[in-house]
Amino acid sequence: MSSNAFIGRKEPPSDDDLTRALCSARELWNGLVSRMAEACGIDERDWNSYSVKAGWALRLRRNGRNIVYLSPCEGSFLASFALGDRAVEAARQSDLPAEAITLINASRRYAEGTAVRIEVRTAEEVDTVLKLAAIKLAH
Repeated sequence: MSSNAFIGRKEPPSDDDLTRALCSARELWNGLVSRMAEACGIDERDWNSYSVKAGWALRLRRNGRNIVYLSPCEGSFLASFALGDRAVEAARQSDLPAEAITLINASRRYAEGTAVRIEVRTAEEVDTVLKLAAIKLAH
């Protein structure tokens, strides 16, 4: 997986910084953020960094609940979820692409949930992230 484009920065990225890092993936980023608001009712978003060594991620939340973190990389971005057991089981039973199910099955489980990270480079991967967000919200 690609690394965060903003490792080592103390301040969140500007809009221009984000465009330079994402390059052609900026359109996918914008589309995902707007579709998450429309389809999933995302009502909060803010930049978050737990460490200068980790970089920055855009945290998308609904009613204070963290749904997904979007981490900018060079030419792509990561969508990171912490899925509870019910969401993991629902995802396994869903119509997600086989690659996504394989990724979920291989993901490590932590106290806060199963850590699923999807690298987004295509419109199909945006659709996968949207489906996984809907599953998380339903469970």
